[in-house]
Amino acid sequence: MKYFHEKIEAKWQQYWAQNQTFAASNNSDKPKYYVLDMFPYPSGAGLHVGHPLGYIASDIVARFKRHKGFNVLHPQGYDSFGLPAEQYAIQTGQHPEKTTRENIARYREQLDKIGFSFDWSREVRTSDPDYYKYTQWIFIQLYNSWYCTKHGKAYDISALTEIFENQGNTTVEAVCDDNIPVFSAAEWKSFSNEEQQKILLQYRLTYLAETEVNWCPALGTVLANDEIVNGVSERGGHPVIRKKMTQWSMRISAYAERLLQGLETIDWSESIKESQRNWIGKSVGASVDFVIPNSQFVISVFTTRPDTIFGVTFMTLAPEHELVSQITTPEQKAAVEAYVEATAKRSERERMADVKTISGVFTGAYAEHPFTKEPIPVWIGDYVLAGYGTGAVMAVPCGDERDYAFANFFKGQKGMPEIKNIFNQDISQEAFASKDGFELVNSDFLNGLDYKAGTKKVIEELEAIGQGKGKTNYRLRDAVFSRQRYWGEPFPVYYVNGLPQMIDAKYLPIVLPEVEKYLPTEDGQPPLGNATHWAWDSVQCSVVSNQLIDDKTVFPLELNTMPGWAGSSWYWMRYMDAHNDTEFASQDALEYWENVDLYIGGSEHATGHLLYSRFWNKFLKDKGFAPTEEPFKKLINQGMILGMSAYIYGVWISFSFKNDASTLNSNKIAQPVDRPFFYLLTKEEYDVIAKENDYSEINIWLENNYPKYKKASQIASGLAYSTTLAHIRVPVNLVNLSDEISITELKNYQEQFDSIVNDKGDIYKTGREVEKMSKSFINVVNPDDICNDYGADTLRLYEMFLGPLEQAKPWNTAGITGVSGFLKKLWRLYFDENTGLTVTNDEPTPEMYKSLHKTIKKVTEDIENFSFNTSVSQFMICVNELAQLKCHHRAILEPLAIVISPYAPHIAEELWSQLGHEGSIATVDFPIVNEKYLVESEKEYPVSFNGKMRFTIKLPLDLTVPQIQEIVMADERTIKQLEGRTPNKVIIVPGKVINLVG
Repeated sequence: MKYFHEKIEAKWQQYWAQNQTFAASNNSDKPKYYVLDMFPYPSGAGLHVGHPLGYIASDIVARFKRHKGFNVLHPQGYDSFGLPAEQYAIQTGQHPEKTTRENIARYREQLDKIGFSFDWSREVRTSDPDYYKYTQWIFIQLYNSWYCTKHGKAYDISALTEIFENQGNTTVEAVCDDNIPVFSAAEWKSFSNEEQQKILLQYRLTYLAETEVNWCPALGTVLANDEIVNGVSERGGHPVIRKKMTQWSMRISAYAERLLQGLETIDWSESIKESQRNWIGKSVGASVDFVIPNSQFVISVFTTRPDTIFGVTFMTLAPEHELVSQITTPEQKAAVEAYVEATAKRSERERMADVKTISGVFTGAYAEHPFTKEPIPVWIGDYVLAGYGTGAVMAVPCGDERDYAFANFFKGQKGMPEIKNIFNQDISQEAFASKDGFELVNSDFLNGLDYKAGTKKVIEELEAIGQGKGKTNYRLRDAVFSRQRYWGEPFPVYYVNGLPQMIDAKYLPIVLPEVEKYLPTEDGQPPLGNATHWAWDSVQCSVVSNQLIDDKTVFPLELNTMPGWAGSSWYWMRYMDAHNDTEFASQDALEYWENVDLYIGGSEHATGHLLYSRFWNKFLKDKGFAPTEEPFKKLINQGMILGMSAYIYGVWISFSFKNDASTLNSNKIAQPVDRPFFYLLTKEEYDVIAKENDYSEINIWLENNYPKYKKASQIASGLAYSTTLAHIRVPVNLVNLSDEISITELKNYQEQFDSIVNDKGDIYKTGREVEKMSKSFINVVNPDDICNDYGADTLRLYEMFLGPLEQAKPWNTAGITGVSGFLKKLWRLYFDENTGLTVTNDEPTPEMYKSLHKTIKKVTEDIENFSFNTSVSQFMICVNELAQLKCHHRAILEPLAIVISPYAPHIAEELWSQLGHEGSIATVDFPIVNEKYLVESEKEYPVSFNGKMRFTIKLPLDLTVPQIQEIVMADERTIKQLEGRTPNKVIIVPGKVINLVG
C-alpha cells in the first residue's frame, strides 16, 4: 500500500469540515486554551509559502493542547477593510466588497489545503456589517467616556457632567485638552447646550480636533505613522505632506502609564516591549511657561532638565506650532512661511530620523526668561515636532548636543546670542550633556547644586511664581482615527450645527452606502461625499437621501471612515462569541475565554496593532466588558521566510546614431537603432567582466556576429553601441531543483524576456540570492504547488524544519525532497507496498521503547518551548532508528502516530484509522513519557591506545573498573593491538573512556 498524499489529505480535510472536528465549546469542563494568529488581510496575490509559517506553529500548539485535554479555541478570520481593495476599485470601478469576497475565497481555499485546525464556525470579517456594528458600538462607548487620573480609569461621561453640575471643573482630575477654561457649577449651568457639548468634547476619549496629520494627496487620505516608509506611503510609494485637518482622534495618551506598566505582566519578547516603551516615551521633568512680552501669548515647554533653565539661549518652536504665525515679525514673515511650507513636505518620521541636517529660521520674536526677565529669541526648526510635548523647546546649547550644533550653525546671525555656560565644565568643543559630575554656575539661586538638587529647587521656584510645575510627559500621541476613504467602517455620527451626535446603538450598524466613484469629491470631500443617500433622519432613525437635509430633523452624516486598525483592535473577543447578535460577546463567553493564551504574528505590528489592541482592551476592562487588563498573555513574533531569487547574467547592448560621425567619442547620442538586447553570460563570465571591466570578449562577439556594427562602419555611419553589465531576476517557478532554467521557456513566458540573445545552449545555470519573498521580485513560491507536488504535511514539516520560529530563514525548494522522503519512510513502518498493513502485536524491544520515549519527551518539551524545528529532527532520528530495528509493533507505532499528529495531521489521521480506530486522532490523549525507558543501561566506550581510538565496545554501566579492565583486556581486538605487550597503564573513566598507555 503506497503513500498517496493527495487522496489522504483531501479525505481528512473533508472529514474535519463535515464533522466540525475543531469547533470549540463555550461550555466545557476542560481547561481552556486560546491560540490565535494575527488575522490576514486578504490580498489579491494570495498566500506564498512565507505566510503560513506562524499559522503552522500555532496549529501545532493548538493540536497538541487538544491532545493534552484542553478545550482549544483556534479561530480564523479576515481583516478585510483595507486600502488595496479601494485602490483596485478606483482603477476598475469594481466594488471593494466583491474584490474582498473573491480574495477571501482564494485565501480560504489555500488555508484549507494546508490542513489547519481552525474553528471556521467562528470566522469573522471586519468588513461584515454584523461585525462592524460592534466596532461602531465601541466607538460610541469611547465617545461617551472620560478618563479620571485620580482613579486611573475611564468612566461614563454622565459622571463628569454630574461633577460639573455640582462643582464645576476646578476639582476634576482628567486627561483632557490643554487650556480648558476654569468654570464653576453655576457657570456650567448657565452655558448653552452647544457650549456644554463643546466643553465635554475636550474630555471625551474620542474627540474631534484640528490636528497635524500625514496627508497623501495621491491616495486622497490621511496615513498613520506606521503606514509611511522613508517619507512616502507604504502603499504605492506616494509623497506624504503634513497638514492640519479636523479629524477624529482617540485619547490613547490617557492610558500611557497603564500601557507601560502592563508590559511587566505579559510574556512578550523584550524587543517588542522595548519598542512599545520607546514609542510611549515616558519622561519626567517640568513644564515651564515663557511669556511673550506685550502680548497675551505664552510659550509652554516641557523639559527633562529644568535645572538648566539659566542656560536657555534661544527657544525653538515646531514649524506647525499655532503661535508661529501669530508672533512672527513682518520682517521675518516671508522666510518663516517658506520654511513652514518646505517642512510640510517631510513626514515626522523623516524629520526625527534626520539628525545631521540643521535648518531653522528666526521668527523675529522674543520670549521672556521667567527669572532673569532677559529676552530670549524664538526660532522655528523642523527637529521640533508639534505632536511631541508642547511643540516647543527651551534650547540650552551648553547641555544639549543638538542645541549646541544649532547655535553654532547660526552663530553670528540675527537672533542667535552667544552660548551661555552654566556648568563648571569646558564646552568649547562640545556640549556637556551628562547629569552627573558637575555643579551649576551662572545660575542665580541654583549655583553650586547638582542635577537632582537643582531640579527640585527650580520646580519649587517655578511653582512659586506660577510659571511652571513638575510634570511627567509621554511621547505617545493621541491616535488620529479618521480616514478619507470609502472602504472602512462608517462612523455612527451625524452633525447638528457642526457638533457630533452619536446614533443610538439600537440602530446599528450604519452600513456603507453605494457610491458611483471611490475617489474624493471634486470639492475635496472624502469618497462618502459621493453618496446620494447619506443623511440621518433623527425622527425615523434611518439613513435617507441627502436632499432631505434640513438641519432640523435630517442631518449630514460623517464622511470619513475609521482606520484599518479599528476592526483589529477587538476581534479576539468577537471570536469568543462570534454569532451573538445582541452584544459583541456575552459575559459568560468573555469570562470563560478571558484572553488569548498564545498570540503569533509579525513584529512589524509592535507600535500599531499591538498597542491599539492593548488600549481598547484596557478601556473595555474599565467599562466592565473585558475580563482582563491585557488581551494577549504570550506573544511570539515569527521570523520571515526569505525568497531565493533566481538571476540570469549578461550585458545590455544598445545601438545608436551619433549626431555627427566625427564626434564618435562624444556623448551626443541621438535616437536608438532597433531594440536593446541582453547578451547572456555565465555567472563566471559576468564576474570576470565586473571585476576587470574588460569588455573585449563582448566586442569580439559583436564583430563576429554583427558585422554591420564593426568599428569601421561605426565611424563611417556614425553608429555606436553601449554596453551595460546587468543581472536580471527570472521567475523561480521556471527554475528546477538544480537551479537551471530553459531560456526558450523563459522567452516564451513573458515579453520582457524576448530581448535575450543566447549562444550558451538552452539550459542555463541561474545564480541564486536570498531576498525578501515578494511578487515584485518574482521569487514567490506558491504553497499550492508544494501541497500538490509533495503534500501539505511535507510543507508543514519543512517550514518548521527550516529553523527557529523567530528567526528569518531562506526558502529552498530543493530541500523539501528530504522531508517528503521522511514521510514515505514513516509510512513504510506501517505498510508494505505489496502486502498492506504490517503492524503486529508483538512486544517491542527495549531499544524500540527507548526510541519512542526519547521522541515523546523531546517533542513535548519542544512544543512547550516553541522549538519546533528540533522536533522535526527528532522525528527523523526516531523513524531511522525504528526502521533499522525493523519495528512494526503496534505498541510503538500507535503512540508515534499521535506524537507526529500536531505536525503532520493528515498522515497521522490515516495511520490511526488504518490501525483500526474510529473517529479522529485529534483529541486522543498525548502519550506520556516513561523515564524508565530512557535510563541508559549500557555505554559504548571508545577504546584508545596511546590516545588513539581503535575500536568501540558496548558494556553495562554498572560494571566496576576492574570488571571493565578484565573484559577489555580479554577482547580479541585488544590482544591484536598489544601484540603480546603489557600496557604500562590502563586508564578507565566509568561511563566515558578507556585508554591503554605504553
